[in-house]
Amino acid sequence: MNNKEPLPALTSRTVQVGRRQIFISETGVGHPLLMLHGGGAGASGLSNYSRNIESLARQFRVIVVDMPGYGRSTKGVDRKDPFGDLAGAMLGLLDTLNISSAHVVGNSLGGACALRMALDAPGRVSALVLMGPGGVNTTRSLPTPGLKLLLDYYNGEGPTLAKITRFIRDYLVYDGSQVSDEMIRERFEASIDSQVVAAPPLRRPTGIPRFSRWDFTRDSRLKHCQVPTLVLWGADDKVNRPSGGEALRSRMPDCNLYLFSRTGHWVQWERADEFNSVTLAFLASRTAR
Repeated sequence: MNNKEPLPALTSRTVQVGRRQIFISETGVGHPLLMLHGGGAGASGLSNYSRNIESLARQFRVIVVDMPGYGRSTKGVDRKDPFGDLAGAMLGLLDTLNISSAHVVGNSLGGACALRMALDAPGRVSALVLMGPGGVNTTRSLPTPGLKLLLDYYNGEGPTLAKITRFIRDYLVYDGSQVSDEMIRERFEASIDSQVVAAPPLRRPTGIPRFSRWDFTRDSRLKHCQVPTLVLWGADDKVNRPSGGEALRSRMPDCNLYLFSRTGHWVQWERADEFNSVTLAFLASRTAR
């Protein structure tokens, strides 16, 4: 599809996947591209990728998901193995949509889900684009201040506008002045949904976790994963350490790494034009004709 042709209208619907209802939005034509958002309070698919969908849909059938626990999808995620639970749900979604193989783009928690999909079912993932993914070196150092804020958002006094404002403006992005009050208010309102408060999707693990479930660098399958991978990381990420990019590049057989200067945890939003260009070039070269 060339840039002058109008895109198909963005359509949204809810899909039954096992016991869950998964909310998805679609546009574009071509090879399927599954887009998975981050795990911050109040996150959702469309808000996470508001600056990317149109560009990517010029070349791909873009499917933007509200992952379980978020947005308009069923709440609740397995705290003992959240990455595995989410990956299983997304593979089930591909089954329901009759998609045998898809490119997968994932930001933060969505990146962890995408990488787990590639480890659990490599034949289903034709290429990976990971932006500051979770679950990398997490058992090798203490959590960052940004990650602590994210994991503790529902603890103590519970969710507040001040908490989410501090997280987004001071930790999520490099330049907090670029984030509107309206966006923060929307995220806050989504974060206090009664079902989310009753079962927050992203919290600290319970008991003594299996390290391989929480840290991909402890998973022996990583060094055998042949899925073509592009890792994008903000050099000033305060949530997931940028050193995680080299940890993946050095372990995965077909992994490319791109660091963005003066960029925080939200590469696809903070550096949207460059993200779109780099991602399109990478995926186009990994798409069967």
